[in-house]
Amino acid sequence: MNTQLPHVVIVGGGISGLAAAWFLTQGPNGPRASVTVLEAADHFGGKLRTTEFGGLTVDVGAESMLATRPEAVNLCREVGLETVPAATTQAAIYSRGRMRAIPRGLLTGVPTDLRKLAASGIVSLPGLLRVPLDHVLPRTVLHADVSVGDYVTTRLGAEVTARLVEPMLGGVYAGRSENLSLQMTVPALYRAASQRRSALEAARSVLEDGKKTMGPRKGPIFVGLEGGVGRLPGALVTGLRERGAQVRTSAVVQQVRSRANRWDVVVGDGRGKYVTYTADAVLFATPAPVTASLLETANGSAADELRAIEYADVAVVTLGYPASEARLLHGSGFLVPPVEGRSVKGVTYSSSKWSWVSQGARSAAPDGLVILRASLGRAGDPITAQMSDTELARTAADDIHGLIGLPRRPALQHVQRWETGLPQYNVGHRTRVADTREWLLNTPGLAVCGAAYEGVGIAACIGSAQAAVSTVLQQLAERREWAHG
Repeated sequence: MNTQLPHVVIVGGGISGLAAAWFLTQGPNGPRASVTVLEAADHFGGKLRTTEFGGLTVDVGAESMLATRPEAVNLCREVGLETVPAATTQAAIYSRGRMRAIPRGLLTGVPTDLRKLAASGIVSLPGLLRVPLDHVLPRTVLHADVSVGDYVTTRLGAEVTARLVEPMLGGVYAGRSENLSLQMTVPALYRAASQRRSALEAARSVLEDGKKTMGPRKGPIFVGLEGGVGRLPGALVTGLRERGAQVRTSAVVQQVRSRANRWDVVVGDGRGKYVTYTADAVLFATPAPVTASLLETANGSAADELRAIEYADVAVVTLGYPASEARLLHGSGFLVPPVEGRSVKGVTYSSSKWSWVSQGARSAAPDGLVILRASLGRAGDPITAQMSDTELARTAADDIHGLIGLPRRPALQHVQRWETGLPQYNVGHRTRVADTREWLLNTPGLAVCGAAYEGVGIAACIGSAQAAVSTVLQQLAERREWAHG
C-alpha cells in the first residue's frame, strides 16, 4: 500500500462502491488514493449479477444501462467492455383485456399527444374525456414536493395514473405513485409544473426542451453487455487488483469509529476474527439501512435520515420456453398495471431484446429456447416474503400464460430474490438526502453513494460514486492544507 497516498476504505462492493474505487485509483498524475473495498457478501456486484441458465449466462439483476447518460457507457469503455444496443425497445402495456403498444410522447406515463393515447386503447373513453379538463382546472400550486400520483390524478384523472403512470413507476422503482416523489422521480416535470398550469403542457415542454437541448436522438437509449451487464463488476475488480487496490468479499463491517483525524473500520469474517483498517476517509456504498447502522456512532443525525428511507423487496423470475413459442412474443416485453390484478408487474422478452441472448438460446437446447424475465414485488407487497421460490416461479408462469398464452409450465426456471432491492423515493426524499449530506459535513471524511440517493439506474449509481469521490478528495485536500498551515 502506498503510504504517500491517503487511504480510503469503501464499504460495499456493488457497482457504486466499485466505481468509486475505480475513480480513486486513477487521476491525471496517477492514483488519487490507496483503496480498500470491503464487501459483506461472498461476491462483488450487488444487484448486477449473472447466472447460468440452460447453458447460457444471463442477467438476474439489472440487465440494461441508460445510454443517454455518459457514466455507465464511459466506465464500460474504460474497463475494456463494449456495450451493445437493445435489438428492440418497443414495449406494451397490458390494459383492459389485451396487449397495447405504449404510445410515443409519454413522460413517465404522462401523455403529451392525446391522439396517440386514444389510438393506443390503454385508457377507456371516459378516461380519455377526463384528460382535457387539465386545461381548464385551476392551477395546482406546488409549494413543496408532492407524490406523482396526487399530481397526475388531480390534473389528468385517476385512469391515467392507474394505467400509465403506475406501471411505468413500478417498472423502475417497484413503488406506488401515491407515495413516490414527483420532485425526485420526474424532476423535469416538477420544474415545468411549477411554471405551467396544465400538466399536458408541462410534460410537452419537457420533451420539446430535451429535443432543443440534445437535438434529434441518435443511437440507442438503452445498452447492455454481451454476456450480461453482470460482467461489469468482475471487470472492475480485475482492474482494481491490477492497480493495487485491496478488494475483499465476506468482509462484514461491524463498526466505524473516529480516531483523531482518521477512522477505524472494524471488520469481522463471521468466524469470530476481526481486523481493523485505519482510513483517512470512509465511503459508504451500502443500502441506506446498512449505512444508517454503521453511521449511528459517528453521525447519529445522518443515520436517522437514512433510516427513514424505505425499500421494496423484489424478485426476478427467469423462464425458458421451447423456441417454437417465439411466435407469441412481440417487441421487447410488457408492463402490467396493478389495476389488472396480476402478480407480475413486467415481463422482458430477453431473447427478443438482446441479440446475444437470442443467439445463445438457439444453441442452449436441442430445439432452442426463448427466454423471458418476469419482475414481481412492489413496495408494501408481501408476495416475495410469503412465497417460496417454487411458488414465485409458478405465479409468474401462470400470469404469463394468462396474458400472452405461453405454456403454463416452462421448460426451465430460475428465481432471484432481491431483499431491500429498490429504495423508495417517497415524497420529501430530496430534502432527506440533502439533510443527510449536510449532517455529514460535521464528520469530514465520511461520504455516501449508491441507489438510495439520486437515482436507481446503473448510470445514476456511477454518477453518485463520482460525486462522493469528489467530496472525499476535496475534504482530504482541505485537511492537508489546514495541517500545513
